[in-house]
Amino acid sequence: MISPPDLLLEPIVRSALAEDLGRAGDITTDAVIPADTTARVAFAVREPGTIAGLDCARLAFSILDPKLDFRIVVPDGSRVGAGDVIATCSGSARSILSAERVALNFVAQLSGVASATAGIVRAISHTKARLTCTRKTVPGLRALQKYAVRTGGGVSHRFGLDDAVLIKDNHIAIAGGVGVAVRRAKQATGHLVKIECEVETLEQLDEALDAGVDAVLLDNMSIQTLRQAMKLIKNRAVAEASGRITPQTAPEIAETGVDLISAGWLTQSAPALDIGLDFVA
Repeated sequence: MISPPDLLLEPIVRSALAEDLGRAGDITTDAVIPADTTARVAFAVREPGTIAGLDCARLAFSILDPKLDFRIVVPDGSRVGAGDVIATCSGSARSILSAERVALNFVAQLSGVASATAGIVRAISHTKARLTCTRKTVPGLRALQKYAVRTGGGVSHRFGLDDAVLIKDNHIAIAGGVGVAVRRAKQATGHLVKIECEVETLEQLDEALDAGVDAVLLDNMSIQTLRQAMKLIKNRAVAEASGRITPQTAPEIAETGVDLISAGWLTQSAPALDIGLDFVA
């Protein structure tokens, strides 16, 4: 799995370090640890999961102190168990302790996203459906969280408002209907821009298909309605299902024949993976 380039990661990590160090730096570490003290630490996983974000940890240490030796033991995308060591760092104890929390925050949060994604991907692996994330991301961390989803085996939905048309319920309500909204979008966009429309009923689905939509977002439909929807679509558009997506519900939804399943909670509220930094004597 190829991580985003350092050029993209560094400003995000640098901002996190500046937020944590504040106006006076790490006054606890500077007071307690002599300047010439060295240490070696290990990133240890406390629970099973899928790893993501190690390059952010690497940068957290190297930006604060380029002399630190950070080594990745298992790469992003690896499935790990409780007790596994995923990376080590050695050098100035002061530098390690000052960058510790920022490094752990990135790895734990992104590994949580990757782990949640991987759980659903495994649950639907017997179907053709792919799992995708949405724009429900932490502000400023979208590129990282979407990378974590890909690390867990998922794919990305839109990166932003500018790379595809997605007509949602409020667009439809204000425009005056599904058909008029889709037709306006087709008239206003270039031939390379895909148009997706959210639909909540089979009647709206018919209207979207008749208007020539490229993809349909089947929102919060029951399993029975999803099956009916797939009969109507008949490969005329890409079919995406959303709502109530968990490792338990996803298999039955995927088995209806949809192409995609989207889950906003992957990036909005997936729990962080429990990872600690242990001193190595």
